[in-house]
Amino acid sequence: MREKVEAFLNYMTVERGVSPNTQAAYRSDFRQFLDFLEDSRFQGPPVGEWRQVGEAEVAAYVERLIELEYSDTTRARKVASLKSLFSFLSDEGVIEADPTENVSTPRVGRSLPETLAVEDVTRLLEEASNSDSPEAKRDLSMLELLYASGMRVSELVSLDTDDVDIEEQSVRCFGKGGKERVIPIHRRAADSLAEYVEESRTILEGERSARALFLNRRGDRLTRQGFWLILKGHAKRAGIAARITPHSLRHSFATHLLQGGAPLRHVQELLGHASISTTQVYTHLTSEHVREEYDMAHPRAR
Repeated sequence: MREKVEAFLNYMTVERGVSPNTQAAYRSDFRQFLDFLEDSRFQGPPVGEWRQVGEAEVAAYVERLIELEYSDTTRARKVASLKSLFSFLSDEGVIEADPTENVSTPRVGRSLPETLAVEDVTRLLEEASNSDSPEAKRDLSMLELLYASGMRVSELVSLDTDDVDIEEQSVRCFGKGGKERVIPIHRRAADSLAEYVEESRTILEGERSARALFLNRRGDRLTRQGFWLILKGHAKRAGIAARITPHSLRHSFATHLLQGGAPLRHVQELLGHASISTTQVYTHLTSEHVREEYDMAHPRAR
């Protein structure tokens, strides 16, 4: 059964262009489902082939997820993963009937992204500029670049040296599905990046650095986990009380642009969203901002 999982993952990578993170999430979900089939002994015969999996087995698994107190969001993802897998198995002729066809996906509300206030972003960047060490200049250039471009953290750490054009003040990155986009950045971010490349990267560079733009102390490409630790450290030292995640600067970038009057379509292109409906979640935040500005500005609102 596991070889069919690998075939599906290969299909999703080659044909659909899913990211490594999405592939890892699929793999984890399928491993949990297969472990359930093999170990649960849910009052039925052992399941060793995909065609032996029916609606009863899938329903039992969903009930098990509820018993384990997974959130609606997590259960919805796991069910969606199974639906994609069984749809593939059906198309490939491995199974005759899709056992997930009548399984409903838990309804989940879209949560609003967590953003930082402009003042918090300023404090974060100022704190990161307090040192002249190679690591500090690297950190500042990463934070400035994220807030200037709205890139995903995975896109940031995947950058190579030839993906940035400091003279033209732009950065090229590859988003979900390998889709390329070129993003303009402001002069302050470009200057910070130039200082890092010219003065600090050469100090951090090692034999295995190759073309990686952002390096750790060993000269290797910086990882997402490494950036997460860096971000938390700077946020703590800056005294930022708001919850901050690696995606916070991306969310803040989009929200602050819209608050400043940027068109929604323009922000969609910068973020690399395939659908504008994904970008529209930020309009809820800007509506709150407009309301606050109205209440402060209108003479009859005070």
